[in-house]
Amino acid sequence: MKIKPLKVRLAKYLTKRNLSEKYTKQIKLLEENISHPSLNTEKLEPKDLNLYSFRIDHKYRAIFGMIEVGEIEVVDINDHYQ
Repeated sequence: MKIKPLKVRLAKYLTKRNLSEKYTKQIKLLEENISHPSLNTEKLEPKDLNLYSFRIDHKYRAIFGMIEVGEIEVVDINDHYQ
């Protein structure tokens, strides 16, 4: 799985919340296996948008889309319990 580089605003969000190392660990798992149990990958509604989320830690999730077969782009990172 190929993952597009993270946008600057999202990288700043991770840095500000000390999540960079956790994100890096999880993104490596995502590259290897999108269904890895520790990612808790979920397809989001509405399903036809092909948006998914994975767990960075118990509080934060990353939202990503399938750009094309085998390519992912993370489009948002947020507090899962807003």
